Amino acid sequence: MLMLSCELSTLRVLVVDDHELTRLTLQLVFSCQENIQVVGLASNGEEAIEMVKRCHPDVIVLDLQMPVMDGWSASSQIKAISPNTQILAYSSVEDANFQGTKAMSSFDDVCKKDVPTSELIALVRRLGQRAGDDSVAG
Repeated sequence: MLMLSCELSTLRVLVVDDHELTRLTLQLVFSCQENIQVVGLASNGEEAIEMVKRCHPDVIVLDLQMPVMDGWSASSQIKAISPNTQILAYSSVEDANFQGTKAMSSFDDVCKKDVPTSELIALVRRLGQRAGDDSVAG
């Protein structure tokens, strides 16, 4: 009997946040999910860019406010080297700039840090599907 795998391919996620507890918590949350693999953790935008080159993530959960290089600066550089990588702006900021963030071409979606965990996981999965669709189309 021929067995064909119907298993979804593993979604590769990079978590970027300057707060260690947030990085480790997100790593734990995603690692417990079927078909999601955390391929790296970074604490600033510069580290994120290097991790993208090495780990080739499908989705990046990217904090906006970080030292060394913030998420806004890192996102445009990441898109330049890996245009199909989906970037989720992940922030606790309460200012008017946050809603404008999604309008920026370097972010594929935005998410507040107080979102329920199940919604964050669902959003990352949707972005992962989009990353897969883009790579097939491109």
